[in-house]
Amino acid sequence: MQHFINDSNMAYSTIHAGSYNIFIGDIFPKLEQWLDGQSFSSIIILVDENTERFCYPTLRKALPSLAKKTRLLDIRSGEVHKTLTTCTYLWEKLTYYGADRNALIINLSGGVLSDMGGFVASTYKRGVRFINLPTTLLSMVDASVGGKLGVDFNGYKNHIGLFAGPAAVFVFPGFLQTLPKREFKSGIAEVLKHGLIADKSYFNDVIGQLEANDIDFQNIVEQSVRIKNKIVLQDPQEKGLRKVLNFGHTVGHAIESWSFESGEHLLHGEAIAQGMRVELLLSGKFSGLNKDDAHQAIQYLEKHYGKFIPGNEALDAILKKMHQDKKNNGGRLLFTLLEDIGKAVYDVPIAEKEVTGALEEIIGV
Repeated sequence: MQHFINDSNMAYSTIHAGSYNIFIGDIFPKLEQWLDGQSFSSIIILVDENTERFCYPTLRKALPSLAKKTRLLDIRSGEVHKTLTTCTYLWEKLTYYGADRNALIINLSGGVLSDMGGFVASTYKRGVRFINLPTTLLSMVDASVGGKLGVDFNGYKNHIGLFAGPAAVFVFPGFLQTLPKREFKSGIAEVLKHGLIADKSYFNDVIGQLEANDIDFQNIVEQSVRIKNKIVLQDPQEKGLRKVLNFGHTVGHAIESWSFESGEHLLHGEAIAQGMRVELLLSGKFSGLNKDDAHQAIQYLEKHYGKFIPGNEALDAILKKMHQDKKNNGGRLLFTLLEDIGKAVYDVPIAEKEVTGALEEIIGV
């Protein structure tokens, strides 16, 4: 799956997300204007080794005045570093730099650092302002939007966290040119999820673009952000409707966490693609999704993400992690499933034996 984006003459669009705005496109003039309209005692940019090498030079060239008055704070990339230990390091560095409550933290990052950087900012001195400049497709369409922040804990995905919105989000699709193919495919999984839960025509359109290898990145990012934002605005604290965004995640997060413990190290989207395959099968059995539609979507995901066959010894570990899913209630496994392509339902209880059967059928454990 190859990709290319032409970022010349790119306009920008604005999406209102309640207390903040999301700007998508040629965002650097708008970012400079936004910064000039604020007052900060200091500005710290959080990066990892990839965003420092591939994305920070673009930001520095576009806004040389920003580079002169900021400090870089770097961590290692990867889910394995999304821990309280890393947060402690960042809190210590912020303290050493003398950052006060009027500081600004800029997350120039993918999904891991978007989640963790926002969490660190929101807990440091009871909260300092932060903005997101997402650099991967996954962070552009998912992690940087919605205000869900957190870190992994004791092998459980996003086990410690809170809800807190950024001051703004600035999405520059040109950063996607820096992505390896595998990272790009990981992000596309969340794009496909948005279509599956909320917009059948969008789902089919994205598949068509992928099959034709002719992808309108700015449009995909904008449409996915609009879908997620519309849902989040109706349910910011994930009490009901927002749970539909977790389609594929009950199984997917468990697989992702298990993969790190086992050494497989799946990317988030790779694990979610497998989770969606399992939950599509469950949807065909328990929530009314047409079985032919379920099979077709399962086959498409298998074509692009392959089969994940972890072995029989993984079943108990994956199920155990699913029982820690934040959507569960009273010890019951609760799922987001599909009634139709483009229409999701949430809080669907599924017996463990049925989940086990679906895992065995889809991923071969």
